[in-house]
Order: sequence, then structure tokens, then C-alpha cells
Amino acid sequence: MNTPPPPRTPSRSLRVAALASVALLLLAGCSGAGGDSSLGSGRGAAGSDAAGLKVALITHGGEGDAYWELVRKGAAVAAVKDGVDLTYANDSDPAGQAQLVRDAISDRVDGIAVTLAKPAAMKAPVAAARAAGIPVVGLNSGIDAWTSQGLLEYFGQDESVAGAAVGDKLNGLKVKHALCVIHERGNVALEARCAGVKKTFRGETENLYVEGTDPEAVDAVLTARLRQDPGIDEVVTLGAQFALDAVGSVKAADSKAQVATFDLNNDLVKAIRAGNVQFAVDQQPYLQGYLAVDSLWLYKTNGNISGGGVAPVLTGPAFVTRTNVAAVAKFAAAGTR
Repeated sequence: MNTPPPPRTPSRSLRVAALASVALLLLAGCSGAGGDSSLGSGRGAAGSDAAGLKVALITHGGEGDAYWELVRKGAAVAAVKDGVDLTYANDSDPAGQAQLVRDAISDRVDGIAVTLAKPAAMKAPVAAARAAGIPVVGLNSGIDAWTSQGLLEYFGQDESVAGAAVGDKLNGLKVKHALCVIHERGNVALEARCAGVKKTFRGETENLYVEGTDPEAVDAVLTARLRQDPGIDEVVTLGAQFALDAVGSVKAADSKAQVATFDLNNDLVKAIRAGNVQFAVDQQPYLQGYLAVDSLWLYKTNGNISGGGVAPVLTGPAFVTRTNVAAVAKFAAAGTR
């Protein structure tokens, strides 16, 4: 659910051939020389012929963001396993993302997996996909909108629940004044995270809005706020890269604040190990991408609907702290957590 630091021109699509090499390397690392030669052959585990099945994964993420690379890796592995022809497309602008869904409909794909960071913008294109007989599943963003928009399934974290869990954790750490840094205005998932923190946290909670696509501006605004109020003793960021930036801002402001975050990557794992970041809430983006693609294959080949179409499949929250970070470090180093 992240947006990247500096904006780049969105990629219209990326065929799974570009991702398959990554997926095959990941699979080879698990299966060794005796791996299943049927991977990517268009025939799944149950022997169902799924050759030519086309799936589009369309997100609001930007190019080069480490978070969305994890989503893509998971999706690519599922596509290779299931023999699916996967197209990835992304645009952080909601109108652009909506157009990508319309493009996928025109391409006559067999299934669409989509994020609903800005649900209102996606309502019409999702309805058009359904009218065209194309099954749509949701991932990462839009847990409060996926059923009303008629999506078959949803894979992600309940951000309100995750935020509330963070609030409870801050209570246990005796935090008094928490600054929740929102790096994208209007993103319903990010707003829900901070609202969840405020719901359970017994201290003072303050939201700070920054422009996540401009790292220098983020640092300047956060540093200024910390200098202005020395009483802020916790900075909660909503993306791994922003936590790493916040560590620098805390030092620059000569603040006593600690840093915690939502989301995880390899650099963040190192920061937790070093004690620079207290904890991270991992929503497992690799798993979100994998399940979204695999679910469409299962639906098309066997009629399966995870959660029965009424309950989301939760991939988080999972807390990563200094006490358990070693258990996920090897996966983060491999680029899958």
C-alpha cells in the first residue's frame, strides 16, 4: 500500500516473461535440481488445462518501489506455477489506474486483480469488468469496499485492526505522544491505519501529512515538526522507506523520539536488528500478490472462492521486532519479505 519516493512514468504493462526469471529462480531455490518441470506449462496441480489463461494485476504502486516489487514477485511465482500469462500494470494516479483496468478489459483478459486505494475511482471500471464477465479480486487496499463493488475475493490486511494493534503496542512501550506520518492524502488504507492507532492508544495521537513522492520534503517537514515539539516520543510511519527516512529526521532534529512502522523490507530488517527502528507491522505483500493470481486460476479452473466471497483473506498484521527479526531475515535477504 505504498507509494514510492520520486515519481516515475507508470509502466503500462510488464509481461510475466520479465518476472518469470525471478520466479523461476525463487522456485529453483526451493525445489533444487529435481524441481517440477511442469511449472509454467499451463497445467496446474490438479491437471486442469489452463493454457492461455490471461490475468492482469493492476495496482496503484509506482515504479521502483521495493514494496510493490514484493507483490510482483509473489504474483510471478504463482503465474509460473499455474501456467498463467500475467500482465502487471501500475499507476499511482487513480484515473490512470482506472484506465489500466479498462485496457485490460479491452485486452480480453480472463481475470483481474486490483488494488482499491481510491475506491470511488475504481468503481466504474470494476463494474465494466464484471459486465464483461471478467472475475475481479482485490488485494492490499480496499477492505471496506471490495464486497460492495462486487469483487470475488480480497487478500490483505485489515488496516483498522492493524492500527489498533499498534496503538496497544505503543501503550505497552509507555509512549506519550505519537506522530502518525501519512505519505499519501486520500489513501483509505493509510487513513485507516492512523485512525486505528488513535482508537486504542491512550496517549496523544497526531497525524502529519507529507508528500511521499518527495523524500527531501518528507524529511524537512518531519524534522521541523520534531524540532517544534520535543514532547513527541514516537514516530509511526506507514511504509518501510519512510521509517528509514524518519530515523534520519529524528537525528537531525536532535529528538528523543523512537521510530516504528508499517511494512517491511530488507533494509528495515537491518534497522530493527540495529535497534534504530522498534518494530514493523508486516502485511506480507509477496503473499498478497501470490494469492491474488493463484485465486483467479483456482476460480477459473475449479470454481473456488476463498472466504466464500464474504470474508477477506487476511495476510497481516504480523509484528516484527528485535526479538523475532532473525526468523524473517533470511527471507528478507532473498527478496520475498
